[in-house]
Amino acid sequence: MNTTMKRSIQRAGDRYHNNHGWLKTYFSFSFADYYDPENMHFSELRVLNDDHIAPGTGFGLHPHKNMEIVTVVLKGALEHKDSTGNREIIVPGQIQRMSAGTGIYHGEANASSSEPLELLQLWFMPERLGIDPSYETHTYGLESIQNRLLPVVSNHAEELGTAHIHQDMTMYLGQFPEGEEATIELRPNRSLYVFVMEGEVGFEDGEVLHRRDAARIKNADTMKFHFRPGTHVMVIDLP
Repeated sequence: MNTTMKRSIQRAGDRYHNNHGWLKTYFSFSFADYYDPENMHFSELRVLNDDHIAPGTGFGLHPHKNMEIVTVVLKGALEHKDSTGNREIIVPGQIQRMSAGTGIYHGEANASSSEPLELLQLWFMPERLGIDPSYETHTYGLESIQNRLLPVVSNHAEELGTAHIHQDMTMYLGQFPEGEEATIELRPNRSLYVFVMEGEVGFEDGEVLHRRDAARIKNADTMKFHFRPGTHVMVIDLP
């Protein structure tokens, strides 16, 4: 079996962009009115939307089924409400995980009337269909991701102290104010998705990811990164 590592880069400017006035959004994968049959998903990651939501606006209640939805707030405050009775405010340092399962309605809005909201919303395909809908907010704290990659979402929540997701994956977040080198060791033939929120991430071969760039890596094993000063990064270990 050929297990040679393969890496592709998606530059920030190559993402699909739409400006609705109240919402400026960037799609890393096919979504809504953007359809590219060659860019439907990476492993079990189906959606990554980079949303910038104006004060006092947001998405009204709308339905989802059979998807694991994770939201990372980068700036501002997100108001969440759903058909199971949850209503919360999520801020940087927290992760929102929602399992749509057999069906759920939810709405997301900028909780502030004056400050903008920036977030990443990710959809993962579930390990099985028809699970019961569920929701959780996991607080990890920004101080906990300084100069390290911290697991914040996984299917081993109790062991790792993360939000729980119904998929064989682990999401890590890290901030590196002074820069840092880090190594991730993975099980054989895993996939790795790297998304740079701020700063720059370098690979051993000299390739560099800049702000909002992403790398899709197949047959990953041991990966070494150089995080430049001021970097905020998300790394996802996938099947």
